[in-house]
Amino acid sequence: MQDHRINRQIRAKEVRLIDENGKQIGIVPLEEALKLAEEKGLDLVEIAPQAKPPVCKILDYGKFVYEQKKKEKVAKKKQREHAIEVKDIQLSTRIDEHDLKVKLKHMREFLEEGDKVRIRIRFRGREHIHPELGDRLVQRILEELSDIGKIESEPKKEGAFLMFSLLPISKK
Repeated sequence: MQDHRINRQIRAKEVRLIDENGKQIGIVPLEEALKLAEEKGLDLVEIAPQAKPPVCKILDYGKFVYEQKKKEKVAKKKQREHAIEVKDIQLSTRIDEHDLKVKLKHMREFLEEGDKVRIRIRFRGREHIHPELGDRLVQRILEELSDIGKIESEPKKEGAFLMFSLLPISKK
């Protein structure tokens, strides 16, 4: 999976040469460019093969590949930092006070990290007859997290679940 041609893999007769310091030497025959690179103990790397003549640079190819991978890694990391994750929390209408506090603590942490939280309240058996239990739980969650999160989608019943989402409030 090699991206660049190096040394004897280069097929052009003439190349535009750049030395290891980034200084342009000019258009030289390939053999002369290879000789210069060999004298300096470095590689001749084809940087822009589509150019006429191709642009080649004298550099340490191993170090060059390492730097490229490092840049890609940093770019991916930055991209991940800006992505918003959706965290799921599932509750029951008969959740105990302490368990609810633990879930609220987790929701608060997720919102502080900038993640979106999707909350699913499960109804079982005869709990379906009492939707006000779910509504009370929704109100309690919204009151507890009103300082850090805002509701994205209104609570809606889907099958055995009452679902809604919270977004973090951006502090500017």
